[in-house]
Amino acid sequence: MNFSSSRFYSIPLRYHVFFWLTYFLFNTFRWGIYFNDYVYSFKSNLLGFPIHMTLCYLNILLFMPYLVYRKKYLLYILAVLTSIFLMVVLKFNLTYLLINHDVWPEGPTKIDKLTLTYTIDMMIGELYVITFVTAIKITLDFMKEQKRVVDLEKSQLETELLFLKSQISPHFLFNTLNNIYSLAVEKSNKTPRIVTKLSELMRYMLYETKNRRQSLESEIICIQNYLDLERIRNDDRLEINMSISGDIHDKEIAPIILLTFIENAFKHGVNKNTGKVVIDIDFKIKGDFLHFSASNPQPEVTLHEDNFNIASGIGIENVKKRLELGYNKNEYNLSFKKKKNIFVVKLKIKVT
Repeated sequence: MNFSSSRFYSIPLRYHVFFWLTYFLFNTFRWGIYFNDYVYSFKSNLLGFPIHMTLCYLNILLFMPYLVYRKKYLLYILAVLTSIFLMVVLKFNLTYLLINHDVWPEGPTKIDKLTLTYTIDMMIGELYVITFVTAIKITLDFMKEQKRVVDLEKSQLETELLFLKSQISPHFLFNTLNNIYSLAVEKSNKTPRIVTKLSELMRYMLYETKNRRQSLESEIICIQNYLDLERIRNDDRLEINMSISGDIHDKEIAPIILLTFIENAFKHGVNKNTGKVVIDIDFKIKGDFLHFSASNPQPEVTLHEDNFNIASGIGIENVKKRLELGYNKNEYNLSFKKKKNIFVVKLKIKVT
């Protein structure tokens, strides 16, 4: 724990008052029973408690921040012992002058002057009080520091998730604009419809994906819009088989997670293949989990390359990171498989 993080944790005044008042009453009754003299106990504690408080606050507000947290341990020990000794001397003289010439009625013998035995005993007593109060302060500081760390980690997590989500739209937009450019060069009459669909998709991504979770129904509608875009662009050479089973109502998922896999399927399975292409997409709700799968043919130019891996790239790596940050390990399972010339992505993810 460093100086700056512990020194400025403030405890409301009412808690200080409550603590010292409770401690004072407890000590008054304790020594009142011991001496069978509550008036004497009240007077001696009334004199002793300002000394207790002074030593405790000197330690937690001055000695520890300026000496312990700066690793000046020997100087700290010297400062504590010196302050306790001076306070014991002060307590002895005040007790002798204001309360009773027998300043140590609980001691082994009656004394009317400062002795080594009395000094050591009183210093140990003061050290006990200082240790007790300091332990409370350190415990509270530790709990607040832990909360601060947790809050900071949560803030960093949310910031990183926002950053990762912010990368998705430009990545998707870049790919789609390339498609529009190609159609525009060809002066295709499909261009206006693609621009309209793209506008709907971008509106969704910009304004409806800001929350940590989005409804599964909205995500599926977004995916259907994307599929419509691809159907317009690819005509008859594209066959899309999409199935949905189970109850998708009132289910939630991290936004744009699934779309990235589908976009990846088109990027590698459609754009890099000639002839008829089949894309299979399946949504199954089983209990609290969505079982999602998407399959596409591998690119023709890489079918014979053993080291080819389409389970990578900016989009897929982005999704992997978002899953790690947004879900516990037991809340999702992501896998990639190759069956002959078919690439399959499967995601089991909690949607409640």
